[in-house]
Amino acid sequence: MTHRFKTRLEQAHARGSYDALLELIPYAKLIGIECTRLGDELLFRLPASKDNIGNPILPALHGGVIAGFMELSAALHLLVFTGAPGLPKIIDFSLDYLRAGQFRDTYAKCQVWRQGRRVANVAITAWQSTAAEPIATARAHFKIEESGRP
Repeated sequence: MTHRFKTRLEQAHARGSYDALLELIPYAKLIGIECTRLGDELLFRLPASKDNIGNPILPALHGGVIAGFMELSAALHLLVFTGAPGLPKIIDFSLDYLRAGQFRDTYAKCQVWRQGRRVANVAITAWQSTAAEPIATARAHFKIEESGRP
């Protein structure tokens, strides 16, 4: 892990705020991802932004923004909870769009299904009005760097 990531992660844990960590990730800043810790879980939030609209007629969020939000949420979840020495690298990502993402705040939660020494499998659910009505679900596989190895 780069020294900056490690320092910011330690600060985030101490403060209970992940804003400083998100500042190191340009795409997170671009789309406006926020992260809140709720006990043993992280809740990711993508605030409604006109810059994230893909279909201005509906208006609806761009599918790529939804996918990027979910993928980055999973990577951050692994970074925070597994002690990964760096931001995990994506191996595979499979997403199911279930309904249109309307122009409002979007939320995501992640669950690690399996973590080995080098690979982790994560399930991600994104919703807007209620978690019982997801707009998308995804599965991601990440390569985790081992301590001291790239």
